[in-house]
This record gives sequence, C-alpha cells and structure tokens, in this order.
Amino acid sequence: MPGTRKLGRASDHRRAMLRGMVTFLLEKGRIETTVTRAKEVRSMTEKYITLAKKDSLHSKRQAMAFITKEAVVKKLFDEIAPSYSKRGGGYTRIVRTGPRRGDAAEMAIIELV
Repeated sequence: MPGTRKLGRASDHRRAMLRGMVTFLLEKGRIETTVTRAKEVRSMTEKYITLAKKDSLHSKRQAMAFITKEAVVKKLFDEIAPSYSKRGGGYTRIVRTGPRRGDAAEMAIIELV
C-alpha cells in the first residue's frame, strides 16, 4: 500500500517530497535516491500510471491534484500511459547502486521500464 513508510519526515513534508519525486521521475524517466524512498516512489508512480491508462476527466483531475507540473500530467496521459497500455503493471525498475559516501545509505536508481 502506498504511503506506509514514514521516511523520517512529518506527514506534510513526506507528502511534498513524494509529490516532487514522482513528478521528477515522470518528467525525466529516472532518478537516484535511497532504496526506501525509491520503493515508496515506485508504488506512487505505478498508481498514477495505472490511473492515466483510464484516460478520463476524473483521472486527469486526480493526477493534477498530486503531480505538481501540468506539463508532466499531459506527458503522462499522452505519452507514458499509452506506451504501457498492454502491460499489466511493473512500470518501474529499481537498481541498487551501493552505499552513499558520507552516511553509507543504500542508494538506488529508479527508472521507467
């Protein structure tokens, strides 16, 4: 279930961080972050790609309420979701890259498949 990890943040800060990360992932196609954040971003991103596959006004409004950039929502509905129309799920991939220098946090790259 999306949103179950606390990630060491208050709920409003965590929601804002996840909104930004999901928006950036959909915009750029890949981001580098910690493994726990990547797992949380994966569940949220896959939820919105599945939502965009419906392509209704209601789903567009739901996506606009979460994703911070209007251009990214347009890209999601026009380019990303149609490319996954035959796929039942698993739209993202997490590749572990090793520990981060400084605090040794486990890092990963999350990207759209």
